[in-house]
Amino acid sequence: MGAGQVDLVLTDGCRHVARYPLRHITLSTHPRIQELVDAAPGRPLRTLTVNRIDSGPSCREPVLDVERFVKLEKLSARGPALVVGPMIAAMGVVFGDIGTSPLYAATTTFDAGSFDVSGPSAEYVYGSTATILYALTLVVTILYVRFLIRADNRGEGGLLALFGLLRRSGLKARTLTTFTIVAMLGAAMFLGDSVITPAISVLSAVEGLEVIQPTLSALVVPIAVVILLGVFAIQRFGTRTIGRLFGPIMLLWFLVLAVTGGASILEDPAVLQALSPHWVVLFFIDQPGTAFFALGAIVLAVTGAEALYADLGHFGRQAITRAWMWVVFPALVLNYLGQASLALRHPQEATSSFFGLVPAWGQLPMVILATAATIIASQSVISGTYSVIHQAWRLGLFPPLRVVHTSEKNEGQIYVPAINVLLALAVLAVTIGFRGSAALASAYGIAVTTTISITTIVYLAWSWAHSRRLTPRILAAGAILLVTVAFLVANLPKATSGGWLPLAIGAIIFTVMGSWWIGQQRIRAARRIGELPLSDLESFLTRAKGDLFRVPGDAVFITRNPNIVPVALRTMVTQNHALQKRSILLSWSTIDVPSTVGMKQRINVETFPSGIVRVVAKVGFLEQPRMTELLTEAHTVDKTALVNFASSRATFFISTPVPRYNRRSKMFRWAQVLFLALDRLAPDPVDVIELPRDRTIVLAREALL
Repeated sequence: MGAGQVDLVLTDGCRHVARYPLRHITLSTHPRIQELVDAAPGRPLRTLTVNRIDSGPSCREPVLDVERFVKLEKLSARGPALVVGPMIAAMGVVFGDIGTSPLYAATTTFDAGSFDVSGPSAEYVYGSTATILYALTLVVTILYVRFLIRADNRGEGGLLALFGLLRRSGLKARTLTTFTIVAMLGAAMFLGDSVITPAISVLSAVEGLEVIQPTLSALVVPIAVVILLGVFAIQRFGTRTIGRLFGPIMLLWFLVLAVTGGASILEDPAVLQALSPHWVVLFFIDQPGTAFFALGAIVLAVTGAEALYADLGHFGRQAITRAWMWVVFPALVLNYLGQASLALRHPQEATSSFFGLVPAWGQLPMVILATAATIIASQSVISGTYSVIHQAWRLGLFPPLRVVHTSEKNEGQIYVPAINVLLALAVLAVTIGFRGSAALASAYGIAVTTTISITTIVYLAWSWAHSRRLTPRILAAGAILLVTVAFLVANLPKATSGGWLPLAIGAIIFTVMGSWWIGQQRIRAARRIGELPLSDLESFLTRAKGDLFRVPGDAVFITRNPNIVPVALRTMVTQNHALQKRSILLSWSTIDVPSTVGMKQRINVETFPSGIVRVVAKVGFLEQPRMTELLTEAHTVDKTALVNFASSRATFFISTPVPRYNRRSKMFRWAQVLFLALDRLAPDPVDVIELPRDRTIVLAREALL
């Protein structure tokens, strides 16, 4: 195979993906590229994908450091056989929520237009169905699949990953503070929605038993509770394992959606008129009040769009895009049109249009399949919740929690035990409390539309900061923002009939995030008072030289601020009058990228005249800061400064702030109390950065809020 038969795909989180034939790349004969070509005998190698490490305006230029990417194993073959597997796995996690929306979105919408027992009018069915289809097109296909998942932060997606991109755009401090609050609000609303989605999805499927046998209605809630308990119990196995298990089921689900919808369309092909956008215009001109009220139900068709973006780090952009365009979107369109066809033929059955598509002999199997699909629907928001919480913690917006990485290859696949337990309890409480999908439908929508609107606002801000001009992409996203705001306004009346629930949950989470963020800022300000600048280190040691003993051994003093002398070192010198012969100042900072592996100047090593070595590391917001690994990597950077160093023999010193209540603080008293409670619940910092407990000395330092 010649180089001209292969393309190089360049992705870097910028505004576009560049594709260059390898014959135009002078390094196309690199042995690693040839190795990849040779590794796919019998399978035409379509592309080689390179995930750029450096982002910015330079992404427009086809400049590649192939040696560097080869060293990091960033080059990967993408043949046809390697496309279907990730697509099916993505269907098993990412599209569960939006893929099961036909269970309740169309029926709820038709019910909103049924003013008597005869059911909705034909004009209402055409108009509402067309609005559903174009909502899917605008919000999901264009906004999320075309725009947002291309705005990835080193492979990670979601509102907070997008906020990380925005923070690197050089915003003014006041503007950055404003968008921090906006991002926290959006993340809180997403988490509030995460409580509703599993409950409404599973309940709507199990309620199919009532269609088969009305006397089984008493079993709906108990069965739903058992199913949800099982969903949360399997989370510890990781999303890739779950995706492989659930993917084939979801593929079958979408095929069934397409077949049942298509069969119904064949009975009345006139329903294909709903594909025309003029029905949307007529819907809002002829029935403005009814159409606006119907938006509160139509929005149910796009629930799960934010989870699609938040789960980007679990499966990647290509798998998600192909699964949506090739399988999910066509199946949803066929099924919604099929339900509309049934509503036109039998208007009185419109409020049970989903299971009405299935013949009597197939309803029980359909209930079983729908139940399995809704279990998977729950998975998409659960895994998205883990990603959001982890990103919020690493960005300093949420208390630290224990995170389990379930994949050795994909840093984005995680499991957060504490969040799993809390989310399970909340979902079960909602399921038992509301006892039906119809009751939960009124609670659904506000949090979804709020999150989508905020994500779009942050995307527009990032796009503007990136280009500083009105581009077609910005104009299109701005127009879609108007649509999502219309959905949000239409959902506001739900606040009194159930919509208060996700708002209340979101408000609680926002309060926690805000209190933690402000408290951390207060602690950092308190720590800066009285700290010794690093520039004064040599003079400080010179003054203490007369009674300072340099004892054998290695000491590692850990601090978050690389520009100050660690409190632990000052204490050792002033109180103990002793300091190890080789003392290392180790600091790290979390930057707005998911991972720093392979980044140039990830670790800097500097030696002072006194012999003290400073190591400064950068850590991504999805990475676990492991001090011993950073020191090992520092040894490879400067073998002279750390000659014969072994972390297994070193003593570690860490200074941790002990926050105290401050009556004179500008921080609200209740916020101080909440922060102090959260701080006490946070895990031990020694465990968070994985220090050897038997060789770690912790010095506490009081910090007034």
